[in-house]
Amino acid sequence: MARLLQDPSKLHPSEWHTANRMQRVTTESQKSRSECTVAESCRLVEEIEKTTQKTQSYVNKKLEQRREEIKFWKQELDNKLEQLLHETETLLTFKKRLERALEGCKEPLVIAQKCLLYRQRRVGIDLVHDGVEQELVKEVEVLQGVIVLLGRTLEQTNEQIRQNRSAKYNLEMDLKDKFTALTIDDYCASLTNDTPHIIYSDNAMKLEGNFVSPEDWIDFSNVNVEKADKQRNASLALKAVIDGILLQTANDMPRQCEMVNTAFRNRVKEVKDAKHKLEMLLAMVMDEIAAQEKNIAALKKAIADKEGPVKVAQTRLEARNHRPNVELCFDTVHSSLMSEVKEITKNIQRLKDALAQAQTELKALSHRQLSLEEEIKVKENTLYIDETLCMQMRESVGINNY
Repeated sequence: MARLLQDPSKLHPSEWHTANRMQRVTTESQKSRSECTVAESCRLVEEIEKTTQKTQSYVNKKLEQRREEIKFWKQELDNKLEQLLHETETLLTFKKRLERALEGCKEPLVIAQKCLLYRQRRVGIDLVHDGVEQELVKEVEVLQGVIVLLGRTLEQTNEQIRQNRSAKYNLEMDLKDKFTALTIDDYCASLTNDTPHIIYSDNAMKLEGNFVSPEDWIDFSNVNVEKADKQRNASLALKAVIDGILLQTANDMPRQCEMVNTAFRNRVKEVKDAKHKLEMLLAMVMDEIAAQEKNIAALKKAIADKEGPVKVAQTRLEARNHRPNVELCFDTVHSSLMSEVKEITKNIQRLKDALAQAQTELKALSHRQLSLEEEIKVKENTLYIDETLCMQMRESVGINNY
């Protein structure tokens, strides 16, 4: 019975009390640690919530600043693009003016060159390097110089338009990127903690792609703006140059054209005066030829008229030479007859000499007639070339102010 009461498998009451006390102590200790953990967790949650809110507020502020910065640069790029587009459109108008001016120089140049070619058909003494030819050569040089200048300026204008379009392309690409970035940041700014469909993104923290620094980002747009300003200023300067060239062209070409026309008018008047004087000389020569022909006829008649007297005198002498014997006397009659024959013979010779001289003069007058007629034809040919061909053709020359 005693062995049953002292069974070694049973614990002592003190152990029971100790165990219970230990359970209480352990539980209270665990409870205390748990309460500390709860308090610490609450503090940590509150601290992290504040930190998260502060950080999110800071990020939202920076995001708003970034959006304003993008808007600023977008507006700046928009302004430069609008200015550049305006200058490019204006430059295109100036290009058309240059093209019209260049086209307008071709016909006057062709006409001036044709005039020079036509005037090569002048003949004789009229094929002279006169004032008209000098002014025509100068006009060709002026027109060729203007064409070269306009052509070179047109090339510069085309290059400037290309540069403007290149700057425009850069602005448009930058604006496109700014619009996309602003759209993305606007979307990011609209997101809140309660926005539906927000998700975890494991790859969000990876710096993929070619990230640039904020300074490089600003420099990139600033370079585009500076390039646009540079091309805009170059366009303004080029427009001033074009205006000056077109104004100078509008002054030089009509002035030279009028100088050529004045030279033509003066030359035509000069040739007409020379032709009129030649015609007067020809009329005078024709009158003199008629007079000389009458003179030759009179001389021939006078020579013919002397045949009778000389024959009579010689017949008398021949008859008296047959007087017989002493009757063959050298009397006053015979001496007079001999003197008469000598006088008539001498006079006939004088008449023949006068006739020969008259015929020589008539021949010279005929040569002078032919020369004058030929020279008048030369003047008529010159007048036809200058007045009919050249001056009438030049009436179609139109010098416009482009």
